[in-house]
Amino acid sequence: MAKLIYGAIASLDGYVADENGNFEWAAPDEEVHAFVNDLERPIGTYLYGRRIYDVMRYWETASTAADEPAVMRDYAELWRAADKIVYSKTLETVSTAKTRLEHDFDPEAVRQLKASAERDLSVGGAELAGQALRAGLVDEIHLFLHPVLVGGGNRALPDGVRMNLELLDERRFRSGVVHLHYRTSG
Repeated sequence: MAKLIYGAIASLDGYVADENGNFEWAAPDEEVHAFVNDLERPIGTYLYGRRIYDVMRYWETASTAADEPAVMRDYAELWRAADKIVYSKTLETVSTAKTRLEHDFDPEAVRQLKASAERDLSVGGAELAGQALRAGLVDEIHLFLHPVLVGGGNRALPDGVRMNLELLDERRFRSGVVHLHYRTSG
């Protein structure tokens, strides 16, 4: 059975974007980006909410020319190779290859996908991840905490969810970013 993994880049106070939707502070440096790329290699399918899909669509046409940084080329290739499912009530079509649109998040369909998938799945977007966490679908959480306080905005983890976690790994990067890797345990 494949795992469903939630990864988020967040401020130290727990937000993926500030009150204005800005997340420039979250751009990973080369060291963090290379680490994220290695985490993404086992992913066969990305589950996205509409807003994160709008951001991630960049990788569909990002240059993979030799003059681009190696971590950027690597991530673009990983992203393009994976399947994508976008959950949105407002989108009418998707504009990237290997992508399908679902208007409703169906926890049972995701359970079936996990059971049949040969590669792990990743859920992206705090709101969609919150739904997956509430449904008990998330197996692992990767948080990248940036040394910044933004004071409010879109929370990385949902309110109203109580869950025990087991710390599997931690890593500190030169930039001050800290990676925390947890397994959910019910």
